[in-house]
Amino acid sequence: MAEKKLHIEGIDFRILFGQHNTNLKILEDEFPVKITARGDWVQLEGEQKEVSAVAKVIEDIFNHVKATGELTDRYILYSIAMVKENGAGPNKEILDAEPMVISLTTHQAIKPKTIGQKTYVNSIDHNDLVFAIGPAGTGKTYLAVAKAVMAFKQKLVNRIILTRPAVEAGESLGFLPGDIRAKVDPYLRPLYDALHDMIEADKIKRLMELGIIEIAPLAFMRGRTLNSAFVILDEAQNTSHGQMKMFLTRMGLGSKAIVTGDITQIDLEDKNKSGLLRVKKIIGGIKGIAFVELSEKDVVRHRLVLDIIKAYDKYENRKKGD
Repeated sequence: MAEKKLHIEGIDFRILFGQHNTNLKILEDEFPVKITARGDWVQLEGEQKEVSAVAKVIEDIFNHVKATGELTDRYILYSIAMVKENGAGPNKEILDAEPMVISLTTHQAIKPKTIGQKTYVNSIDHNDLVFAIGPAGTGKTYLAVAKAVMAFKQKLVNRIILTRPAVEAGESLGFLPGDIRAKVDPYLRPLYDALHDMIEADKIKRLMELGIIEIAPLAFMRGRTLNSAFVILDEAQNTSHGQMKMFLTRMGLGSKAIVTGDITQIDLEDKNKSGLLRVKKIIGGIKGIAFVELSEKDVVRHRLVLDIIKAYDKYENRKKGD
């Protein structure tokens, strides 16, 4: 058995430990180590390897609190995952990420929150076509919209085009009221939500009226050439092979395209016909195209989202085994 004492100074240790030491209990749930907090000291008891790992997590979350003044259980879990995987926490690398735009709702800079997200953002900077594939909650769409807004504000592009396939996921479009645009608006709502978090509502309305910002179903892209545009295809797992080819060949001069999708949530009747499943085999070797795979570690929504994704993965694996 090994023991290690850590002195906490220079920050509010109540943020670090959590109310009623809840943050330390998260660590005890993940490592077979006894953690005792007294004042501004923390004592660790357990096997040497486990004590060393917990000490690295505490050091990382300490530096995170010192730099940001806050700490979430989601960040603690991410730090734990990174220490287990790489032997070091993610805080410094994440803090080095450049902010993109300011959120209108939180008034904070939008920037990558995980190393996977930072890789994604860097890939957008260095490639004209980027595929981001990963589970719900990893920031695929949100970060893509932030980069689009940033590029537009820097005058790198003249317009922003957001699109996604209007595929029915158990509901029927035909029974929804209104014209075709009213029918597909619910499918485009996540794109509206992300955009409204970064640009004032009246400005979005004005830019949409001028055609500078366009949010439309994928079918509306056919036959067009999109020059000087930042184009985002969301929910690409629901495109067919033909639709994917159609979208990718819309790119014009001075354009950048981001394709996001989650191959575990394909709503097509024949899931094997998803255009996202085979696209890497077809164009993966072309220079200027990047594929970024985000994982459950990159989930930045509520902590339960991560647990839900893990539970569904286990369920699906059991089904395959049966």
